[in-house]
Amino acid sequence: MRLRRAALLTTLLAGLVTGAAVPPAITGEPPPGDEPLKQRGVVRSGSGPVAAAEVTLFQAGDRPGAGARPLARTRSDAHGRFTLRYRTPDRPDAVLYLTADAAPDGRRHARDRRWVPPVRLVAMIGTRQPTGRVVLNERTTVAAGFSMAQFTRHGEVAGRRPGLQNAAAVAHNLADIKDGSVGDVLAAPPNGDRTSTLRTVNTLADILSGCTAGETCQSLFDLARHPGAPPPRETFQAVADIARLPGRKAAELFALAEGRDAYVPRLTQAPDAWTIALRYVGNGHEIDGPGNVAFDAQGTAWIINNYTFRADPRLPTCGSRILSRLTPTGHAVPGAPYRGGGLYGAGFGVTIDPGGRVWAANFGFQGTGCPLDADRLYRSVSEFTPDGRPLSPPGGWRFGDIVQPQGTASDREGNIWIANCGGRSVTRIPDGDARRARNIAPGGDRLIKPFGVTVDTRGRAWVTGNGSDSVMQLSPNGRPLRSITGGGIKRPMGAASDSLGNVWVANSGAVVAPCEGTTPAMVAEAIESIVTRHVDASVTLIRPDGTTPDEPFVNDGLFLPWGIAVDGDDTVWVANFGGHRLANLCGARESACPSGLRTGDPISPADTGYPSDGLDRNTAVQIDPSGNVWLANNWRTVPLQTNPGGREMVVFIGLAAPVRTPLLGPPRPL
Repeated sequence: MRLRRAALLTTLLAGLVTGAAVPPAITGEPPPGDEPLKQRGVVRSGSGPVAAAEVTLFQAGDRPGAGARPLARTRSDAHGRFTLRYRTPDRPDAVLYLTADAAPDGRRHARDRRWVPPVRLVAMIGTRQPTGRVVLNERTTVAAGFSMAQFTRHGEVAGRRPGLQNAAAVAHNLADIKDGSVGDVLAAPPNGDRTSTLRTVNTLADILSGCTAGETCQSLFDLARHPGAPPPRETFQAVADIARLPGRKAAELFALAEGRDAYVPRLTQAPDAWTIALRYVGNGHEIDGPGNVAFDAQGTAWIINNYTFRADPRLPTCGSRILSRLTPTGHAVPGAPYRGGGLYGAGFGVTIDPGGRVWAANFGFQGTGCPLDADRLYRSVSEFTPDGRPLSPPGGWRFGDIVQPQGTASDREGNIWIANCGGRSVTRIPDGDARRARNIAPGGDRLIKPFGVTVDTRGRAWVTGNGSDSVMQLSPNGRPLRSITGGGIKRPMGAASDSLGNVWVANSGAVVAPCEGTTPAMVAEAIESIVTRHVDASVTLIRPDGTTPDEPFVNDGLFLPWGIAVDGDDTVWVANFGGHRLANLCGARESACPSGLRTGDPISPADTGYPSDGLDRNTAVQIDPSGNVWLANNWRTVPLQTNPGGREMVVFIGLAAPVRTPLLGPPRPL
C-alpha cells in the first residue's frame, strides 16, 4: 500500500513548473571560474520522491530585508534526485539553504510572475560546507521554519549575525538533513520519548504532507495566517508563521494531520500551542539547579547553577562551584565548565558587562546535609574573562557588603548592580572595578529581601523588594529615588526593562525569597499546596515616572511568576515557578503585538500559556540573538531538599524577537 501511494505521489508531482521565483539565468551550472562545489540531494514527501520540483540553493541575506541570493538552480528527476554546482560564497559565515518548489495540482503559471507554488520544502545547510547528499522533506522544513522563524519573511531568509548563523545550526538539532530523519538532539534523552517535542515535530510534518499531496494547502494557509496579515503563500512561510504565533488555531491545524502517518511517532491529540521546546544539558553532568543565564556577543549561554551535580537527588549536595557555558545548540563549549574565582551556590545573579566579562553572584545555595557553612560563602561575587578565566580571588570579590546576592545586572557603562537579598541593600560596582564597590541601603522597610534588578533607558536601576512588596528606583550613581508600591506588586521576583523606558515586574504572589532566615525548605513548604494559579500571581508595568496602572496584568499563563524578560519587539516573557508554562504578554509597543491586542493582553493562550512537559519549576527566562527563549529548570516539580535542583535548560525555538547580546539594560533588536 505504501509503495502504491508513493507511486501515485510521484505521478501527481511530475511535470511541475515554478513561477520564476528566481532569475531564469540561474541554473545548475556555475559561471566559469574556480573549481565549483557540488551539492547532491533528493526531494521527498514522506518516503516518496517529489519529481520535477524546482530546487534552488540560496545564500541568506546578511541583514533584514536584504533578500536571499540564489546561487544555483535545477530540477529534481523522476526519483526526486538533483545535483547543483556553485561557487563558494565570499563570506565564510554565509548561511546556505536549499528550497524545493512544487505545485501538487500541476498547474502551469510560467507567465504569471506573481504566482508562487504552494509547496516549498526546505533544508538548512548553514555555514558548513555541504557533505554528501541532502534530503528535503516536510520534517526538514519544520526544522527550518521554526529555527529561522524570526529571520523568514515572504519565504526568504535574511538576518544579522550571530543570530542567523546560530539559528541555522539549531535547525540540525531538529532534523538531520543527510537523510531527513529526526536530529540527534531531538531524538535522544533528555528529549526523545521523554517529552512531546519529537511527536510535535512529526505531527507538524504530517500537516505539511497534506499540502504536498495537493489536499490541504488552502486550509493550512488560512489557519497559519496572523490576524490582520495576509496568509502565507507556501508551506515554508506557513511553518514560520505558526512558529511565531503557535497558540493560534492549534486544534484546527491538528485536524489537518488526520489520516496521515508519514512521520511517526506523532501526537494523539491537539496541543494547546504548536511550540517546539528542547532540553539542553551540556556535557550531561554539570547542570544542577540552573538559576539564570546570560548570553555573550556570540550568543553562547553562560549558566549559573545552585548545586553540585549529583545524579541521585537523595544524596546531599553542596553549592555548585562551576560556571557552565553552552553553545547556541546546547553543547558544552570546549574547555567549559569553568571553575574558581570564589564560585559557590550561585542563585539568580549572572550578567555580562560591555567588555564581555562575566559576573556571578554567590548566594550560597546548597542541599540539606552539606557539611559546609554557607554563611562564610554567600558574601561575594565572582568575575571571569570572556574565555572563562577567573579574575576574582579564590574567595570571590567581597567589597561592598554583599550578603546573599541574587539579581545581578550590568548597565551600558559597565557598572554592576547586585541585589543583596540578605542585606536589604544593593551593591554597585562602578566601571566593573570590584575594589570600588559600595553598598546602598535605602533604610527602614523600603527594601526588604531585594531580589531582581534591571536597568532602564536612562541608566537608573530598579530593584524588587520581595519582602516589602515594592520596587526601589535608584539613580545611575546609586542614589535612592523612590519606592514604588501598589499596582499589584506582591512578592515580586524578577524585573525587566523595555526600550520605551518602562519596567516590568513578575509578581509571584506567594514565593518568599530564601534569604534573611527563610530557607529553601521553607519555600518548598509554602508552595507545596499551590496546585492552581495563585490569585495574586501577576505582572506589573511601571512607567518611567514610577506610576503603575491601577490593576496588574493577570491571566492563567501566570503561575508563581519568577523570571521576566523583554524581547526585541518589546513583548514580555514570564517564567513560572509552577504550572509548567511560559507566558507571553503584549508589551507597551502595541504595534509589535498581534492585531487587536493591547498592552498586558496575553499573546500566549490565556488559559494555559505556552505549556511544555519539558518544563519543571522555572526561575529565569532570557532571549538569545536567534529569538530562542531559554528557561532554567531550577527545581524539580516535587523537590527533595537534599538536592532539589532541576537538570536542564529548556529552549523554545524561534518564539521571540531576537535581542542583541550581551543584555545591557533594555533590549536592543538584533
